[in-house]
Amino acid sequence: METEAQTTQTALRALVVYESMFGNTREVAEAVAAGLSRHLQVEVRDVVSAPEPDPVGWDLIVAGGPTHAFSLSRPTTRADAINQGGTEGSVRAGLREWVERLSPPGQGQAFASFDTRVTAVRHLPGSAAHKAARMAHALGFSVIGRESFWVSGTPGPLVEGDLERARQWGSSLGLKIQSRRPARSQPRRGV
Repeated sequence: METEAQTTQTALRALVVYESMFGNTREVAEAVAAGLSRHLQVEVRDVVSAPEPDPVGWDLIVAGGPTHAFSLSRPTTRADAINQGGTEGSVRAGLREWVERLSPPGQGQAFASFDTRVTAVRHLPGSAAHKAARMAHALGFSVIGRESFWVSGTPGPLVEGDLERARQWGSSLGLKIQSRRPARSQPRRGV
């Protein structure tokens, strides 16, 4: 028998959609999902195999991608990544295109975004996470988080400690979603 907390936990759902060319963003997406799974049901999908961008049924959508040319990738930057040795992802399908096709949200649906960025450009403006969050906000989503994770070079690896940071960030997003849900009314006790 499920407790009320377990029922609430399983009723809340998150979709993590990511784009990855070298595997670093995939690793972050999986870590974010692990953190989210402490509080919500989670599905993780590569943007190539992600469900149609319809927010119905999801309490939270988390979108993650690599920062290319200070923003979300484009077909030309994805082709460049493949030419540099990227073995994941697709030239045609990217996070930018998926978010562009995203339907407006229903009431209470939230969005969060993350990106992976090369440490050498840590202080340069622009990021994939920022662009995705702006696009989702324009559609009417409540943006509850945006984060960058760091790789030591274009192919990686991730900076030490960032996978744990991604798990913690995912857990904090899950707690935010739980706190947004109205408390269930307590049953009345007989006298």
